[in-house]
Amino acid sequence: MADSANQVTITLPDGSTRVFDGAVTGAALAADIGPGLAKAALAVRVDGEIRDLARPIEADANVSIITIKDEDALELIRHDAAHVLAEAVQELFPGTQITFGPSTDDGFYYDFHRAEAFSSDDFTAIEKKMEEIVSRNEEIIREVWSRDEVRAYFEKQGETFKAEWVGELPDGEDITMYRQGDWVDLCRGPHLPSTGKLPKAFKLMKLAGAYWRGDASNDQLQRIYGTAWRNEKELKAHLTMIEEAEKRDHRRIGREMDLFHIQEAAVGSVFWHPKGWTIYRACEDYMRTRLDGAGYTEVKTPQLVDRALWERSGHWEKFRENMFVAEVDESDPAAHGHEHDHDAPSTATNRMLALKPMNCPCHVQIFSNSGMKSYRDLPLRMAEFGSCHRYEPSGALHGIMRVRAFTQDDAHIFCTEDQIVEETKAFCELLQSVYRDFGFEEVAVKFSDRPEVRAGDDATWDRAEEALMEATKAAGLDFTLNPGEGAFYGPKLEFVLRDAIGRDWQCGTLQVDFVLPERLDASYIDESGEKARPVMLHRAILGSFERFLGILIENHAGRFPLWLAPTQVVVATITSDADDYAKEVAAACRAAGLRVEADLRNEKINYKVREHSHAHVPAILVVGRREAEEGTVAVRRLGSKEQEVLALGDAVGKLSAEAESPAAKHAA
Repeated sequence: MADSANQVTITLPDGSTRVFDGAVTGAALAADIGPGLAKAALAVRVDGEIRDLARPIEADANVSIITIKDEDALELIRHDAAHVLAEAVQELFPGTQITFGPSTDDGFYYDFHRAEAFSSDDFTAIEKKMEEIVSRNEEIIREVWSRDEVRAYFEKQGETFKAEWVGELPDGEDITMYRQGDWVDLCRGPHLPSTGKLPKAFKLMKLAGAYWRGDASNDQLQRIYGTAWRNEKELKAHLTMIEEAEKRDHRRIGREMDLFHIQEAAVGSVFWHPKGWTIYRACEDYMRTRLDGAGYTEVKTPQLVDRALWERSGHWEKFRENMFVAEVDESDPAAHGHEHDHDAPSTATNRMLALKPMNCPCHVQIFSNSGMKSYRDLPLRMAEFGSCHRYEPSGALHGIMRVRAFTQDDAHIFCTEDQIVEETKAFCELLQSVYRDFGFEEVAVKFSDRPEVRAGDDATWDRAEEALMEATKAAGLDFTLNPGEGAFYGPKLEFVLRDAIGRDWQCGTLQVDFVLPERLDASYIDESGEKARPVMLHRAILGSFERFLGILIENHAGRFPLWLAPTQVVVATITSDADDYAKEVAAACRAAGLRVEADLRNEKINYKVREHSHAHVPAILVVGRREAEEGTVAVRRLGSKEQEVLALGDAVGKLSAEAESPAAKHAA
């Protein structure tokens, strides 16, 4: 009779259980369920932790079998692809040292040290060798070694980088090594059971430089990026999306449409050209109208703020390395021959100022310095198109998507704890309405809870997380958990847009904050006449105007809806006989509020149409002698080869109605 004390009970996702006389591996569990599952199994999830199939499950646990159909399979595939890449490189290029190679959101990379430079011309040979390793179906075996054994092995292999890394691990700590064939790597795992389980749906994408341990003073490494998927269909779809994304690159379209530029004179800052600024203003005007309608009051706060405020708020400790600072001499102005200012410091001192990286502490100052608030004044919704600056490494900058100088459509709602649910519901409705107006129908929501490093005690975080969870459910939002990714002062919701080619962009956020009002001593008078702390809801919809406009450019591929297009209409003449009429048409469009240009050049009409179509002008009104005589225009829409002949008044009225900002329908 089996010893029941050693029995292991496995609970499967459907609630059924299986009992084993002792530890059971994931592979054995899959085989016990059925031969088909045993063949399809790639790994197991044990009480939430993904493990190799060969690892024994030694205690009662909730277990699910991971197969190629599961989303979890993608990370396994990509992690294994990185190992197969490293094995292939070392077989093809002896003497190359390995460092580390993780999975990424859409693939993998591995960093190598080699005297000679890799070239993209090497990719074909490396991919062929990777496919050969997959075909060899090498068993992937997890082994536990001591630190000294691992270091001795890598030193013998001439792997100085791995040996250095291992030498810094705690003495006595067991380390996992993964063996596939004759090739061994240091890794936490988990991995597929063999290289043969890796689909041959991978492709090497690009080369990049990197530094050992991310330090520019260390040796330079060569990074090879790749992408890996569950099958050829997924790989092909991804490559097609990349090709389409390159066509939609906001930097290229920005040049073609003359929207903006970025230069070394102001790294990470945008020079908006007239047409780009027109789009920016259209977005800003739209958002201002929506915020006005939702009961927000707009404010403006300083760019430079004393270090003392950032220290009190906690941002100095958290964000100091990303802040631009300026030290100024605050000597008595009279000492410099200026008239004395009684508000200036009376003694010489240096003051440290910082360009604000966010607006929240400044909004608390307005709340606290505009008269004592009563509970009857809450909720108070305070909005700002706040200009912020954050230091981003130059290598991380990307067009207008990631910059150092940006403007947030920022707002903070000061409310009571009882008002969190209703304010969250109202904000989520506003946010989803705004996204629809900009053409985004698919919005995913992530619930991010407390990070490891945070301000406030656990009791405060319990209250904040409970309040936000209640509000999220009350708003009827479907969401996924994003553990540990909350702001340092409170949990948050992240709103992720899906664009026209299936890419996801995190834009809007909502954060519940009990911490900052306490740290900055914000208060109001409650119903009992006592001072109380407001709750602060940090919220943004677009995120930053710069990044959101980059997303818009790529989502629409420069073909903006009429209300956003920098030039909405071009009036193009067929012959010079129609010049006067073209000016009349342009004037009528302008009087109706349309952004219009007249093209009276002595060029063929087909040339003009091609040129303005390439510039993504939504509507071209073609006029010649006949149109001038009849008072009509031939309307050509972007992307259509057809044209519609309309009376001038009808055409202008139709275009004017179409060009109206969608904010108008909400204000009506």
